[in-house]
Amino acid sequence: MPPLLQVAIGGAAGASLRYLVVEMAVRRLGPDFPWGTVMVNLLGSFVMGLLAVTLTPREGVAPLLMAGLLGGFTTYSAFSLDTFALLERGEYAWAAGYVALTLAGAIGGCIAGVALARGIFA
Repeated sequence: MPPLLQVAIGGAAGASLRYLVVEMAVRRLGPDFPWGTVMVNLLGSFVMGLLAVTLTPREGVAPLLMAGLLGGFTTYSAFSLDTFALLERGEYAWAAGYVALTLAGAIGGCIAGVALARGIFA
């Protein structure tokens, strides 16, 4: 399958999964904080770390999973909008916590994924 088609299919699947996770988070945790966006970004970063070690870039299923699925699943555009919404409502502490949690968690998730993959596949 051509890489561009893999990315398109993976992106559709990733965006659909993101929608489901965000909706589930709103139902279970409420709409006041963007927990669903945090979850997808942290999980997506962790899985990206795993795949970065275990897959050869641009070969096999890497375009499907990395650029496609995870590109559609993680949501830094939604992160920006969620941050703006918190700021606009005057919830500055929540906005700062959201930015810190998302950035530190995403970077930490990627590092943990790389470490796990290197330990398992070394």
